[in-house]
Amino acid sequence: MGKTSDLTAVQKTIIDTLHKEGKTQKVIAKEAGCSQSSVSKHINRQTKGRKKCGRKKCTSSRDNRTLQRIVTTNPFKNVGEIHKEWTAAGVSASRTTTRRLMKDMGFRCRIPCVKPLLNKKQRKKRLAWAKDKKDWTDAEWSKVMFSDESKFCISFGNQGPRVWRKSGEAQNPRCMRSSVKFPPSVMVWGAMSSAGVGPLCFLRSRVNAAVYQEVLEHFMLPAADQLYGDADFTFQQDLAPAHSAKTTSTWFKDHGIPVLDWPANSPDLNPIENLWGIVKRRMQYARPNNAEELKTTIRAAWALITPEQCHRLIESMPRRITAVIEAKGAPTKY
Repeated sequence: MGKTSDLTAVQKTIIDTLHKEGKTQKVIAKEAGCSQSSVSKHINRQTKGRKKCGRKKCTSSRDNRTLQRIVTTNPFKNVGEIHKEWTAAGVSASRTTTRRLMKDMGFRCRIPCVKPLLNKKQRKKRLAWAKDKKDWTDAEWSKVMFSDESKFCISFGNQGPRVWRKSGEAQNPRCMRSSVKFPPSVMVWGAMSSAGVGPLCFLRSRVNAAVYQEVLEHFMLPAADQLYGDADFTFQQDLAPAHSAKTTSTWFKDHGIPVLDWPANSPDLNPIENLWGIVKRRMQYARPNNAEELKTTIRAAWALITPEQCHRLIESMPRRITAVIEAKGAPTKY
């Protein structure tokens, strides 16, 4: 009979079985109903596999390890810089080959995640806070009104340098940029609970204690009436200077509103940060020409947020706390 490609699945199974039993090729050919040469070729193909075809690779395994070490050591370099450093090490390869090999190694060019800088003391406090809140139920978290400010720019195009990383390395410290608190500027204040979102406040000046208390008076209290009615609630805020000022603490005491204790530099614990992300993604292709158009775009995107989205984010609080405990107080993916 003919080529090994002419063998049926049944014949191949018979050949493999009899070969494992130690039968000769002549006996196997007779039992399988094919030529002895077909048996020989099939057995050789199974044991040796196909020979590779195509042009010989221009780089060795050692060259490839050098490239991987360069990318791993300097993940924020672009392809041109990586290629230059690699060829300077004595490798003869084109820029296209460099990019292709990086892709074959699993590296992809991505926008790096940003995490706040946390010192040892802050991580310790985050861990203690998470352990204290680990037994809170969804019902308890639904009584918390989360708040935050966020900066919106007319253009969202400039997202900084990219990073070369493999799948699953998004949270690897080597592939991340560190962030610090941005300077005071015109920002948007907002609040949310499991019932939905409150009205937005566009801040026109530097947020000091007096300005912040006006925001609480004219926007937070109406949001509380809208989201909670006459029910009790706890207010959440970060540790910005205007939030932790003595006069602000007095304001809360005078209005009988309890404030949730909150660890420093912990945006990953605040679900409203996810809402800001949703709003900014919805605005990704918007091109406002001035501040007023930008405000209109923000209001429209904020109005599309549903109570169901807010409820799901509030339900994520136990998972966020578990993640902080597992990370021993370090920043998490949220």
